[in-house]
Order: sequence, then C-alpha cells, then structure tokens
Amino acid sequence: MMNRLVAPSFLSADFGNLNKDIEMVNTSQADWFHLDIMDGVFVPNISFGFPVISQVKKMAKKPLDVHLMIVEPDRYLEKFKEAGADILTVHYEVCTHLHRTLSQIRALGMKSGVSINPHTSVELLADILEEADLVLIMSVNPGFGGQKFIKNSIQRIARLKEMITQKGCKTLIEVDGGVDTSNAATLYNAGADILVAGNAIFKAENPAKAIDLIKGV
Repeated sequence: MMNRLVAPSFLSADFGNLNKDIEMVNTSQADWFHLDIMDGVFVPNISFGFPVISQVKKMAKKPLDVHLMIVEPDRYLEKFKEAGADILTVHYEVCTHLHRTLSQIRALGMKSGVSINPHTSVELLADILEEADLVLIMSVNPGFGGQKFIKNSIQRIARLKEMITQKGCKTLIEVDGGVDTSNAATLYNAGADILVAGNAIFKAENPAKAIDLIKGV
C-alpha cells in the first residue's frame, strides 16, 4: 500500500490568523505541516524564520516538515532543530558536502531530506539515497507560491521511484509546486508519497475538504 500523505504549505496560510489555520490542519486529514524557509539569496523571496516555526510548533499536533531554500544551511541545522523541525530538507544545489549535511540532520534527531530544482537531474541523487529519509522534487521553480505545475515532473518522480526501488531504500518522495486536485492522483500513481499544497488548500472554500480531495479519501 503506497503512502498518500498531504503536507499543507504554510507559505499560503493566513498570517493574520495563523492559529486558525494551524488548528484546521490539526483536525484535518493532513499529515505534516510544511514550512518553507527562504533567504532572498537562493530564491528571490524571503519568507519567515525561527519565531514563526517555534509558534507553529507550540500548537501543532503533527510533524513539522521544514524545507530550507537557503544558502549555507549547515550553519543553522541545530537552530532549526531547536525551533521544532521534525523533518529538515536542504537543497542539493547549495550543499557542497551533502552526505555530511544529511548525516548531521539525522544525528540531531530529525528526518533528513534533500530537494532538487526542476532542472536538476534525479540521477545525481543515486549515491545519496540511503542517507535521505525523503527526496523533495520541486515541480515549480522555487521561491513563490501559486505557480503552474511543470509536467515533466511526473517522469522525474517515476524515475526516482525506480531508483529507490532498485536500491532497496525506504526513501520517501515528496512533491511541491502546483499540486492540486487535478494532478494529485497522477502524482501518487507516479510514485509520490507526500504532496505539498498551498493555495489549493488555504485558498479553498473548505480547506479541510480540499485536503481530503488531494489525499483521495
């Protein structure tokens, strides 16, 4: 039985009423809280930092899935652990010593993740899959919510799933970018385990129902 996890992206949440959105996720069929950290250097946008993560952690009843879209992530691994991250994902494109970074994330007691941009080949992860608890495939160019899904991502998910199976790893596949009810089933069927969705959930008339529809329940 394949996984069908959903991680609502708080980049699209209502920061004027964050408590309401946190409680919605707590009581919904969602599995994780997805928090995107942007530094304005690796991506052309700045999101939020440690105080927001800590606040979400205080109320969250589900794991915090923290995605670092920042340069030099190694400088902050311990701080993200202290702030409440349960899963910490770094980008392949900025980690010179990726094996060391993923090993350190695990040593700090978090699940380790590595993310790749749309132009980065999944083949480059072949020698690191055993060190990663998850691989996050970006299905849009990172930095902003509400972008259109890049269709080639489906083939990339399928290829990555094949690589994981061949190696006998338990690495999960997460997908972020342009995910909604129109493509969720296709993504799960291609091999995705976790779908990240922002606008498709938080901009919906009934966010909890949108989560159900994406999850396929």
